[in-house]
Amino acid sequence: MTETKKPEMKKISDYIWEISPEYKKGMNVPARIYASKKLLDGMDAGVFEQVTNVACLPGIQKYAYCMPDGHWGYGFPIGGVAAFDVDEGVISPGGIGFDVNCGMRLLTTNLTFKDVKPKLKEAVDSLFRQVPAGVGCKGFLKATKAQFREISEVGSKWCVENGYGWEGDLKRIEEHGCIKQADFSKVSDKAISRGIEQLGTLGSGNHYLEIQIASSSNIFDAEAAKTMGIDTPDQVVVMVHCGSRGFGHQIGTDYLKVFSEIMKKYNIHVGDAELACAPFQSKEGQDYYKAMACAANMAFANRQVILHRIREVFSKVFGKSAEELEMNLVYDVAHNIAKVEKHKIDGKMKDVVMHRKGATRSFGPDYGDLPPEYKKIGQPVILGGSMETGSYLLVGTNKAMEETFGSTAHGSGRTMSRTQAKREFRGDALQKEMECRGIYVRATSMAGLAEEAGAAYKNISDVVDTIDKAGISHKVVGFTPIGNVKG
Repeated sequence: MTETKKPEMKKISDYIWEISPEYKKGMNVPARIYASKKLLDGMDAGVFEQVTNVACLPGIQKYAYCMPDGHWGYGFPIGGVAAFDVDEGVISPGGIGFDVNCGMRLLTTNLTFKDVKPKLKEAVDSLFRQVPAGVGCKGFLKATKAQFREISEVGSKWCVENGYGWEGDLKRIEEHGCIKQADFSKVSDKAISRGIEQLGTLGSGNHYLEIQIASSSNIFDAEAAKTMGIDTPDQVVVMVHCGSRGFGHQIGTDYLKVFSEIMKKYNIHVGDAELACAPFQSKEGQDYYKAMACAANMAFANRQVILHRIREVFSKVFGKSAEELEMNLVYDVAHNIAKVEKHKIDGKMKDVVMHRKGATRSFGPDYGDLPPEYKKIGQPVILGGSMETGSYLLVGTNKAMEETFGSTAHGSGRTMSRTQAKREFRGDALQKEMECRGIYVRATSMAGLAEEAGAAYKNISDVVDTIDKAGISHKVVGFTPIGNVKG
């Protein structure tokens, strides 16, 4: 990527900055960055180049967005959001990500830090054994091709029906754990071979399984927290961050090649080859959407199997059933995905193809497929921070529905490349330092651990404060890590 000068931006508010369509030839809409001045100044110039490229895509509605955790990505910036007209717009793998439906899952327990502290190492060590992590790791669930087809087409429902979850889990998953347009016939044999043995695995990179505590001082909305099952000082929760592994990556790779070859046929010209796309209603566009939905469903199932394993481990380590430990799912939310959603544009409800790439759905109260208990507070939004700093639970807002197509940030966002992080930090030293600070970490690779050093990321609290003050999410609880399994 060549260095790009930052464009002039109009200040809409303290947390919204706009780039005019006049900035770049071909922009169909303005670009909007949600960020504090501090976060905006810290963004790499590639973010602005990419978000304005997105604004040039056919059929884009209202704005091309970047969230406060934004940084340079593939095609879209990480933190990128765009809605496309369902008839005139496009679908682009670069606006979804290779790790389709990389997402977050949070579950509660009735344990406190006092209960867990004496057995923390035992719990983390057991989770490290039972939930495989690292590049190319394989899971314990050995699915046949017929079973993998069903998993890819129905998602978490298959897991629950086969003993890997509770019926109540399904209502607390985005789209109830299944994007119904999935069609396994649109998936290549290579993608199937890469994904079929990876159910119940974390993978590598920034994926993790983390034991956290919610201290009283980090509860910002006690009523909303209680609705989501967090009502005890120093209560222990467990957070999971992972996606569709090699399955989604191969699907993205396959269709990027297809799209690169057919854009000319549809008279589509993009400023960046990484934004290769197809009309959503074209055969190629629909084939990709159906294949991508398979990867999304596999990711929902992957996190469901991991949840099952977490319940098994906690039950064994703490000598009670998962039901007795009240290991309830709070929510599961995607942050690399495209879906057809209804949103209000120019006063009318309209179907759009939502692209969220390193961005989270943030639906307000009484909207969409929320379970009854969340209708009053809004959709839970789970933001993962670095393994050193902690994470947050928020809820969606009606303002997000009005301004950002019900979208918000997804995490803290990198400020340092993985290569640079490995030059600046040693994984073994970082592991020891974290243990001295009360965070016990198991990792498959010390180099991988160095990549995920807290200093390689933005301050998660800055990101959360921005989306809270901008009104596109409402801050509820902050979590502190005490144990981590890292890919």
